[in-house]
Amino acid sequence: MTAATLTRAASQAEGHYGFRTVARMEWLKLRSVRSTWWTLIVLAAGMIGLAILVMAHQHWATMSAADRASFDPTSNSYAGLVIGQLAIGVLGVLTVTSEFSSGMIRATLAAVPRRPLVLAAKAAVVAAVTLVAGEILAFAAFVIGEAVLKSPAPHATLGQPGVLRAVLMAGAYPALIGLIGVGLGALIRHTAGAISAVVGVLFVLPLILVPLGTSIQNAAGQFMPMLIAENSLTAVKPVPHSLSPGLGFALLCLYAVAALAAGGWALARRDA
Repeated sequence: MTAATLTRAASQAEGHYGFRTVARMEWLKLRSVRSTWWTLIVLAAGMIGLAILVMAHQHWATMSAADRASFDPTSNSYAGLVIGQLAIGVLGVLTVTSEFSSGMIRATLAAVPRRPLVLAAKAAVVAAVTLVAGEILAFAAFVIGEAVLKSPAPHATLGQPGVLRAVLMAGAYPALIGLIGVGLGALIRHTAGAISAVVGVLFVLPLILVPLGTSIQNAAGQFMPMLIAENSLTAVKPVPHSLSPGLGFALLCLYAVAALAAGGWALARRDA
């Protein structure tokens, strides 16, 4: 989307713009760039492809008794979220930082001087797109994973305890990471720096805890997004030293709100 197009949209909205108008502008920007569709393709390829790869190579006959007892066909279907969460986090970052790098943010803020409204609209659009895509792909990965899982390995159904919750969480988790990416993008403003921050939150922080000892790792690790997701996607055996799925989901929502609040504060107080 060009600055001229945005300016025309702004002139039409001038004087009476509201959240719905700004959200439409943000949706037009999001769907008009290739990175959005490539990111969703990566999410789909990661979730569906790894679900097939992992579930098709479960050898029940050679598993030990302990492995059989902890075998979780639901959780195993979502190995692709390791890739997918990063892709959606990057999408959230690019939603904000690409405008700063191109200079389009000046046209956006000229159209909508209420900066918190701009960030709220960006967050809403990213959340809607990634949540819909995430839930569709979560159910698809579950169905396809169960279809390629060979008998006599036990199969999961949505009616079993914890399974529907795990499937819904698998779709919601990337959307929350995307919102954290939006907040970090608004706070840091530089694409490389904000993506590095997302990678740090998801992958680096848990590694930093490893040399600090088991007690510290167990105490602090339960608050990390990766472990929260791992336990939330488990329907058979909870992950040790982790929060309950409900509490973990609430904490992830709090992380997203905190990131967006910090990003909104920075956007309102710094020059474009």
